[in-house]
Amino acid sequence: MGKKDGKDKANGGGTIALNKRARHEYHFEQTFEAGLALQGWELKSIRAGRANITESYAVVRNGELFLFGAQITPLISASTHVVADDRRTRKLLMHRREIDQAIGKVQRDGYTLVPTALYWKGNKVKAELALARGKQTHDKREAEKERDWNREKQRLLRRNNKDA
Repeated sequence: MGKKDGKDKANGGGTIALNKRARHEYHFEQTFEAGLALQGWELKSIRAGRANITESYAVVRNGELFLFGAQITPLISASTHVVADDRRTRKLLMHRREIDQAIGKVQRDGYTLVPTALYWKGNKVKAELALARGKQTHDKREAEKERDWNREKQRLLRRNNKDA
C-alpha cells in the first residue's frame, strides 16, 4: 500500500536510451557521469520513452559542456505556451574537476566526448559520457572479425558440450 517493492522504471535506475553505434565507431578511454539540465516537457517525454542519443555529442563552450544532437520528441499533450525544440542544446552538469579533465583531453589530445547512455539515477536523468577516439576502417573490421570468432567459439563449445 505504501512503497512498491522492486524498481520502478521511471524512478528506479533503468536505462532510457543507449548509443550502440558509438561502440562500433569509437575506442572508449574513460567514462563520466553527467546530469542534464532539462525542462519539464522533456522529462515527461523521457518518461514516455521518447529519447534518442544516437547522433549526439558533447561540445565545450566557455568552460562548460553541452549536449548537441540529442533528440527528445515532445509529447502531443505538451503545454501550448511552451515552444518545444526536440534537438535543443542541453547543458551537462558535472563537477568542475571532471569538466576540466574532459576539456583538457578534448582540446589537447583530440578526444571526442560521446554520450553512450541515458539512464535514471533516483529521480534524476543522467548521461554517461565517454572520452573516445574514432576508429579507423581496419579497426572496425578487426573488431567485427573478433566478434564473429567469439560467436563461433561459443557455438563450437555448445556443440561439444551436447555431444559429451
